[in-house]
Amino acid sequence: MISPHLQTRLSSIARSVSSGGSHLNISFEFFPPKSEEMELSLWNSIRRLEGLNPSFVSVTYGAGGSTRERTHRTVKRILDETSLKPAAHLTCVEASREEVDEVIREYWAAGVRHIVALRGDPPTGLQDGQYTPRADGYQNATELTAAIKRIADFEVSVGVYPEKHPQSPSLDFDLDVLRQKVDAGATRGISQFFFEPETYLRFRDAVVDASIKIELTPGIMPVTNFKGLKRMAQACEANVPAWLAELFDGLDDDTETRKLLASAVAVEQVLELEREGVTNFHFYTLNRAELVYSICRVLGVKALSA
Repeated sequence: MISPHLQTRLSSIARSVSSGGSHLNISFEFFPPKSEEMELSLWNSIRRLEGLNPSFVSVTYGAGGSTRERTHRTVKRILDETSLKPAAHLTCVEASREEVDEVIREYWAAGVRHIVALRGDPPTGLQDGQYTPRADGYQNATELTAAIKRIADFEVSVGVYPEKHPQSPSLDFDLDVLRQKVDAGATRGISQFFFEPETYLRFRDAVVDASIKIELTPGIMPVTNFKGLKRMAQACEANVPAWLAELFDGLDDDTETRKLLASAVAVEQVLELEREGVTNFHFYTLNRAELVYSICRVLGVKALSA
């Protein structure tokens, strides 16, 4: 049963969005499946979300390039079988420059025109807390971005961390790196997930104050599995606020309430950012459509008529 508090919260959200939200620009992230069952789930999700007409959909690239073939296959199928515009993730770890260049050329030949350029992590993680690139490989996402633009006129997105990259000494250092990526050809920064809108807004303002000209898109992570979220947040050093932990406390066996809360939190997050002028949002779907679809519906983003 939905609590009176949650009913009030959802009613408040509905009133907030009554003026419409169809002007929002949305995009989705998927990851390449590991099994036939996961493949079916992914494509059910892609088909369900396709009608929402996202600006693009991104497909992740596993640590150390471990999903190279599966990522390429998924991106190619999206191109061939849907109306969606795929953005292929690409990293530069555990690969030579020649190997990475080959992947870039393969994407262009396949019809891909958008790459998300990331440094990535090696399959075994960091050694002694430090990342060590291959001597014959691209050293970081800045070099990777420059290589992509040298090979073909791709649109290049890069990752940004509103709470500072885990291996960065400071936010100022992150801003310097972002400026270098822009100089190399990046035109969009997609953020790591966060839960306090103020966190993203402070980062956005810092980018503006630093006179860095790049389109920023906040990454929205709907929460249903709180334990899983804490593991992901620990890996990227994203803050999980106490109020969020309290909200999901005691709901391990209450799937339906967790879904409702996840929708409420994500919608409120988007609405608060929208009030501050944000119109682009990138949703981390975890290859599940229902929750993201319902969030978009509440926000006024509806499926196109058949």
